[in-house]
Amino acid sequence: MEKFLFKHIDNSPLIVFRIIFGLLLFLESVGAIFTGWVTKTLVEPKFTFNFIGFDFLQPLSGNGMYYYYLVMGLFGFCVMIGYRYRIAILSFFIMWSATYLMQKSSYNNHYYLTALLSFLMIFQPANNYLSVDVKRNPSIKSESVPYWTSLILMLQIGLVYFYGGVAKIYPDWLQAIPAKLFLSSKTNYPLVGELFSTNWFPFILSYGGLFFDLLIVPLLLFKRTRVFGFCLSLFFHLFNAIIFQVGIFPFLSLAFALFFFEPKTVHRIFLRKKTYYSKNEVFVPKMKKQFIVFLGLYFLVQLSLPLRHWIIKENVLWTEEGHRLSWRMMLRSKTGHQNFVVLDKKTNRKESIWLPNYLTEKQRRVIGTKPDMIWQFSQRLKKEYAKEGKNIAIYVSGKISVNGKDYQPLVNDTIDLASVKWDHFKHNAWLLPEKEK
Repeated sequence: MEKFLFKHIDNSPLIVFRIIFGLLLFLESVGAIFTGWVTKTLVEPKFTFNFIGFDFLQPLSGNGMYYYYLVMGLFGFCVMIGYRYRIAILSFFIMWSATYLMQKSSYNNHYYLTALLSFLMIFQPANNYLSVDVKRNPSIKSESVPYWTSLILMLQIGLVYFYGGVAKIYPDWLQAIPAKLFLSSKTNYPLVGELFSTNWFPFILSYGGLFFDLLIVPLLLFKRTRVFGFCLSLFFHLFNAIIFQVGIFPFLSLAFALFFFEPKTVHRIFLRKKTYYSKNEVFVPKMKKQFIVFLGLYFLVQLSLPLRHWIIKENVLWTEEGHRLSWRMMLRSKTGHQNFVVLDKKTNRKESIWLPNYLTEKQRRVIGTKPDMIWQFSQRLKKEYAKEGKNIAIYVSGKISVNGKDYQPLVNDTIDLASVKWDHFKHNAWLLPEKEK
């Protein structure tokens, strides 16, 4: 185990990855400002739907969030050039994680992956070559890194693909229903629009995505299939980037290929002037046991989180319980609406809530299908009415549709959501089961 984890290899893959990763962090942060994402998600809303339990994380007022994302972009740029690397990546991790936990209206799996990678990169000696830090302090310069630096990143992306593929093995996906719904709004695309409207292409997309997720890591692991796997990955991720506009995830995924190729190959392509390290020396750190335990616990959590929905009653596609942090990527299409009625317990007067008075258009669209956000909005209403000295009950009614099926009620409209607690680890009883038809 020690020789496996702590054997030194050439650090070309890690150095090139640091540069690409830092560039993507910079572009993602600054791009969020100029595309209007920060405005629509963090500035315009009267309040954000944070992860439950993180109510203390709230957007800065005024122009604060624009400056926040500029600073975060600056930290990403510092990671790219390797300037005060450890401080930069730690600061980015903290700031990014805070904004990730601050809102769920624009939830995306690559936001979660970026937080995890930023955390893992804190421990990487990724500034020991081709960095400003080396210019400032030549004594830290090195041509090698222990093998664990590559292994943990390969394991992380491997888990993303594996769970993403396994989650696709369910009837609707195998019948290409989500793919048909995803593509139905893109039939006006030039050149490929007519292709998207055919009956057979959604099946290509569905099964292609399924097999890609399950097979890409094995293809990259073996030398004979590595180039084919990379070419397949290049086509797959560029297609997703162009058609589905999924942010930095396609490019980040392509960057992971660096760790699957031989360091000598990466060195020859990107860092020819660098002295290639080939000694295969083993340097075991003093705190090896603590380090191994830390890695073991981290990946135990990563293995466990995507499985938690199996111990929660009802279908995760319907209730969303156990959906987040589980790499359940682009699995279903959901639409729905919910009506909120406030009952004044003292006067028995009922009042229907006009959602545009409280929520942005995007928030209204998302709250229609997300039970945790339905509950959070109910708690928000409870607090606002309490300021007026009113003791209220809140009843919610509405219907949702999963993958184009018939609309069915999601919430038990006889239960006062103002008086119930959210349960993170088991089924919330006020959610109605999906009826099989």
